[in-house]
Amino acid sequence: MNPHIATLAGGCFWCLESAFNRLSGVEEAVSGYMGGAIDHPTYQQVCGGDSGHAEVVRVRFDPDRIGYRDLLEIFFALHDPTTLDRQGNDVGSQYRSAIFWHDPSQRAEAENLIAELTALKAFDRPIVTQVTEATTFWPAEDYHQRYYDQNPHQPYCMFVVGPKLAKFREKFAARLKPGA
Repeated sequence: MNPHIATLAGGCFWCLESAFNRLSGVEEAVSGYMGGAIDHPTYQQVCGGDSGHAEVVRVRFDPDRIGYRDLLEIFFALHDPTTLDRQGNDVGSQYRSAIFWHDPSQRAEAENLIAELTALKAFDRPIVTQVTEATTFWPAEDYHQRYYDQNPHQPYCMFVVGPKLAKFREKFAARLKPGA
């Protein structure tokens, strides 16, 4: 287990992967699948909703430059953690909000932050984000990696990913890599 890996699910992985790859201290964010029972799942199997897998992003980070809690706070700002098995028009368990922990300290950090956000009433509805132990990470097909960067004019990217990324850049401008 590597404590310098965070694995997060917050709807379509294109949004999360694009944002996390722009953060200073993030070495790499990779789109993939986790949490299901099928080995080597395909995008079609995951999108079908029966695989049990969520679309996730595996974030490899330098803890001397960005902390795990920082990543979690950004994660909660990037998606709606109050909708069960959906993000916007994306519906199904593959779009669930989940934090897959890699060691007990990550689990504790995630549970503590959810408790803090709940106590602060940071959201209008209860947080439904699952906190569960990481299982095998299955990288998504190559065409999903850095999808937004390669397809900014694709309709989903223009109308969903682009606006989320613009808000992210504005809110976290001080945390971005140069040129991001």
